[in-house]
Amino acid sequence: MIKENQQALNRLYVLCDAILIVLSFVLAWLIRFEIFPPQHAIWWPLRHYMRFLIFLVPIYLIVYFTSSVYTPMRKVRFRVETANFVKANMIAIISFPVVLYATHEANISRSFMAIFFAVNIFLGVTFRFYLRKILYAIRKRGINQKHILLVGCSPVAEEYIKRIKKNPEWGYMIYGIVDDHVSKGTSISGINVIADTSELPELLNEHIFDEIAVTLKLQDYDKLEKIVAACEKSGTHTQFVPDYHNVIPTAAHTEDLDGLPVINIRHVPLAAPFNRMIKRIVDIFGAIVMLIVFSIPMLITAIMIKLTSPGPLIFKQERVGLHNKPFHMYKFRSMRVEDPKKEKKKWTTKGDPRVTPVGKFIRRTSIDELPQVFNVLKGDMSLVGPRPERPYFVEKFAEEIPRYNIKHQVRPGITGWAQVNRYRGDTSIRKRIDCDIYYIENWTLGFDFRILFLTFFKGFVNKNAY
Repeated sequence: MIKENQQALNRLYVLCDAILIVLSFVLAWLIRFEIFPPQHAIWWPLRHYMRFLIFLVPIYLIVYFTSSVYTPMRKVRFRVETANFVKANMIAIISFPVVLYATHEANISRSFMAIFFAVNIFLGVTFRFYLRKILYAIRKRGINQKHILLVGCSPVAEEYIKRIKKNPEWGYMIYGIVDDHVSKGTSISGINVIADTSELPELLNEHIFDEIAVTLKLQDYDKLEKIVAACEKSGTHTQFVPDYHNVIPTAAHTEDLDGLPVINIRHVPLAAPFNRMIKRIVDIFGAIVMLIVFSIPMLITAIMIKLTSPGPLIFKQERVGLHNKPFHMYKFRSMRVEDPKKEKKKWTTKGDPRVTPVGKFIRRTSIDELPQVFNVLKGDMSLVGPRPERPYFVEKFAEEIPRYNIKHQVRPGITGWAQVNRYRGDTSIRKRIDCDIYYIENWTLGFDFRILFLTFFKGFVNKNAY
């Protein structure tokens, strides 16, 4: 029944998208030529424009199909579905000039094409938003449910059950659990064990399941081949939920190596050359802008330091950066000059006598960090990334926190996700590392811009800087 419902829903999607494309086309024409008509130009009537829909509607729908817009998205977040839909529209709109070229048509307003693109995205996303809300409400009432069988009692089985119960709008109902180590009738997170693996073929013959989730313990993987064979024979869609979360403490990333599935322990978007190049371009441009914008505050700070405290203007300190390589990080000097051998093992604390009066102010307001724009231009640092530490503390924290050195897979930054979440200075190192790892695994250019924006409100004033 669920498959028939999904097919009907997909047909509804296709029909509604075709209608929305036509509606967007008409609305775009009205906006461009009726609401905001050109002052000194003659434009074609709506019927002249409408003939292009003969080509555009099929092209758009084909692009939607090939872009997985109609793939079932019960467990996919709305923002992911929206991003997928927008990408498909970006590909499809390219077909418009191709159609114009093929039909030898040159008198089509470019602004009309832009309005059509925007209106179609708005209507398509709005339609999906409300359809999702309706489907969620229906599934919460027990209608259009997918029936699932779990094979294996394990920690991941319990996590799987917990997430299904937490999200009733997904429309999943767990029928029972098959396991060899737990007796029948035992309840696991509210779901009963109904059979052992030897009874699985018979169970699949007697019942029709929409999905089977294999959630075996690591020590039971020798049974995996037999279980998968039984599931495949029944023709039921089967999922494999690996029990490696105790071994690999992160969200793994799977890739295809010429037909061989490979599980990466950690997904690092900045490992991709294109992403690194884009981030580096933004860093160089941002560093130049910072030098221009903050040139006067930097000049005033330099004068104040020279007038109030003997010693060098810039404090140069060894830090650990990308791939654990050391580099010299620059700061405005905020402390009295001290023997480097003593200083390298000291952590600045509240009321530290080494901090000068001017230093106290520039540390609290993060002005002392501004010379790091030169580190960015040199390529030692980025505008956004994990904060670099001194070699002594890197060795110390690497022993205490197993995942600490993961932060060195990307360039360190002037600001970062930990800093805008108030984890800087004398705060929890573990929470800082959690923020750094989250940033590393979820990097996007938009995430960088978000952190830079938040830095102006949360990152400059540092209450934990002493």
